[in-house]
Amino acid sequence: MRRTFLTLLAAACALGAGLAGAAAQNFQTAAPHAILIDADSGSVLFEKAADERFSPASMAKLMTTDIVFEALKSGRLSMDTEFTVTEDAWKRGGAGGGGSSMFAQVNSRIKMSDLLRGLIVQSGNDAAITIAENMAGTEEAFAGLMNQRAKEIGLTNSTFRNATGYSAPDQKVTARDMAKLAIHIIDTYPDLYKIFAEKEFTWNKIRQQNRNPLLALDIGADGLKTGYLEESGYALTGSAVQNGQRLVLVVSGLKTARDRAAEARKLMEWGFRAFETRQIFATGETVAEASVFGGQSGSVPLVSKKPVRVLLPRGSNDRVSAKVVYTGPLVAPVEEGRQVGTLRIQRGDTVALDQPLFAGATVEPGTLSQRAMDAALEFGTGLVRKAFDRVGKKDAKSGDRTADPT
Repeated sequence: MRRTFLTLLAAACALGAGLAGAAAQNFQTAAPHAILIDADSGSVLFEKAADERFSPASMAKLMTTDIVFEALKSGRLSMDTEFTVTEDAWKRGGAGGGGSSMFAQVNSRIKMSDLLRGLIVQSGNDAAITIAENMAGTEEAFAGLMNQRAKEIGLTNSTFRNATGYSAPDQKVTARDMAKLAIHIIDTYPDLYKIFAEKEFTWNKIRQQNRNPLLALDIGADGLKTGYLEESGYALTGSAVQNGQRLVLVVSGLKTARDRAAEARKLMEWGFRAFETRQIFATGETVAEASVFGGQSGSVPLVSKKPVRVLLPRGSNDRVSAKVVYTGPLVAPVEEGRQVGTLRIQRGDTVALDQPLFAGATVEPGTLSQRAMDAALEFGTGLVRKAFDRVGKKDAKSGDRTADPT
């Protein structure tokens, strides 16, 4: 089996139409790590060191929140469920711990509706530890749940070690993963997500403002979470909606809270004004065809379960290309609706879109003679590939360059 790339020339031409000859976008940010994504299409509008790992600080509470939201959605918890504030949560996460706190009293019982606001609005470390220890027994065990959940969501380059975001040597995330987590929360829990937009919360007679600076700006912001550690600087995962379009951003590594707010706002405003949407394929439209081994048909159409849209800079002359990546040939039977590949659209050096593709039809196993013919063809192709590989290795030693036949 090999990794196969199908170049979509028609799609690439459609994407590039009308873009040539215009001035390229040259947006810059002071943030060492940044990403800006259109939530609906998944188009990446801007990225900078988006796959480099850094300490999430309190943005780790987004994963803590997701664990709670999932338990609420499944019915394992309710908003009236009460958790006891442990002594550990009070000591390490309370006001004496030196970080953000909801000022929960030791041994008090707090409803989940209030704990969530202490966690999200006030960024309370005591709320995070209380949730972790009541749900999993220990914060270490809860971190295991966080990592399991991260894997399920598809956060491929992040590791969590606690529920608060306190500094830990190997607790690291990437901007891309945090954006993916934010979009997951927004899409999966639309009603619970509204808590992120609440601008203040009072507990134990202490009123605290939401720490997200974007909420105070007139840009349509409605979430999500800030973070700060001396080792990683000021960070923010944010989201805003204008004219029905939602953007999600992540910035990290800023030197001051003022810089964090300014760079986040600059990114958001640029994203909303500087891009236009192009629809490349409709829902269910054939994007490409993948080869099938041993089937009644030698190929299967690949389709998307939602429209394929990409956002492109207005007046850009960036080179745009599109291709399908899948491991092939596929082996019959292939069931309709099974995910078998990914559509990847690249704008210059930026992967603008990675969208899953699914089999658009069922391909049943072929007759014995069809399977024998496919086997013979695959065997012959394999011999050719091996021959090219040998030549390639030989030429590589001598400094020559060869084309990849696949």
